Amino acid sequence: MKTSNTILGIVGAAAAGALLGVLFAPDKGSNTRKKIKDKSRDYGDNLKHKFDGVVHTITSNGKEIIQEGKAKFNEAKEDFNALKDEAKSVKTNY
Repeated sequence: MKTSNTILGIVGAAAAGALLGVLFAPDKGSNTRKKIKDKSRDYGDNLKHKFDGVVHTITSNGKEIIQEGKAKFNEAKEDFNALKDEAKSVKTNY
């Protein structure tokens, strides 16, 4: 979690620095507002793309973990049934 907090802090600091740079640039107000709007959209799109990538990675890994868990459960179930059948056969022989 600390790595993600660090990355988020760096991205936030970069966004704040870019915003301050645009605000203090000697340009007309309408141009400055347009730049802020464009940069905000760019940062939002970039953040959305990164978030979608993280969600995809988590989803992919989650599916693999679930499939592995199901396989192990089925294997354990088969082992249990084999032991149960063996116990029945031992019981009927006595």
